[in-house]
Amino acid sequence: MKVRVPATTANLGPGFDVLALALQLYNTIEMEVASGKNIGRRRKLQIDIEGEGEAELPRDKRNIVYQAAKLVFKKFHFAPSFLHIRLKNRIPIASGLGSSAAARIGGLVGANRLCGERMSIEEILDLAAEIEGHADNVSAAMVGGLVVCSLSEGKEKRIEILKFNPPKNLSCVVCIPNFQLMTDRAREILPKTIRFEQAVFTSSRVALLLGSLIKRRYELLGMAMEDRLHQPYRKRLVKGMEKVFKEALKAGALGTCLSGAGPSILAFTASSPPSVAERVGKAMQGGFKRCGIESRYLILGIDRDGTRIA
Repeated sequence: MKVRVPATTANLGPGFDVLALALQLYNTIEMEVASGKNIGRRRKLQIDIEGEGEAELPRDKRNIVYQAAKLVFKKFHFAPSFLHIRLKNRIPIASGLGSSAAARIGGLVGANRLCGERMSIEEILDLAAEIEGHADNVSAAMVGGLVVCSLSEGKEKRIEILKFNPPKNLSCVVCIPNFQLMTDRAREILPKTIRFEQAVFTSSRVALLLGSLIKRRYELLGMAMEDRLHQPYRKRLVKGMEKVFKEALKAGALGTCLSGAGPSILAFTASSPPSVAERVGKAMQGGFKRCGIESRYLILGIDRDGTRIA
């Protein structure tokens, strides 16, 4: 059984914890179980990792794919004698591209399939958001496209999401610096309170961002992706952030932002001509380089399908 999960970019500037976009870059999770008579002398858990993180991710019960799968197994009293997990990772870890969300969604969806698909998409998302700590990345990874997330109030909190597919001629240039930034660290630096005018500024940009995508008013994206909730504070953790923003816009990007909590930086471009995306990617690399940081860039389309079981 194989599950394919897309990378995601969250926030998109002003949409802190409420907006996320799925990208055409994928992790694949394969799960195999066996009964006691078939396992021989094999250990009960085997995890193989190929690609991103293969030298640093744990191959034991600490692995977050396994941790997510175990929650489903426990829920349905499923105890395989042997579990083999194969991870083919293409999403860079701790880079603001939803690697942990992809791992958790992959583990939950794979385990749910092995248990007879007894959990609904909504139930999987509620559980994924609980263990991830926020709903944006896991929602986009699950359903694809651009998602708007909101958490209901009351005793039984549920995630409400709206999905729509951005225009097909948009592409994303993601510049990934050669250092990692853990989400917990990026959250610690944020203020506990903000001024009223900062809230109004940011909410206006969220509305403008969604409107500009729906109406294809790309000339508004530069303004729409500004925010005053998280990026001004996180720039001290992402050396060269503002320089990279400026270089990307100068090279023809429609708008720029931190990807998730960073340190990767995202730029929107129109897919025609494709040379613009290449020019933007090289300009972003140059911006980091001038700050003494090596980086690489990827030009990615927008995933519209979300998680798929092969």
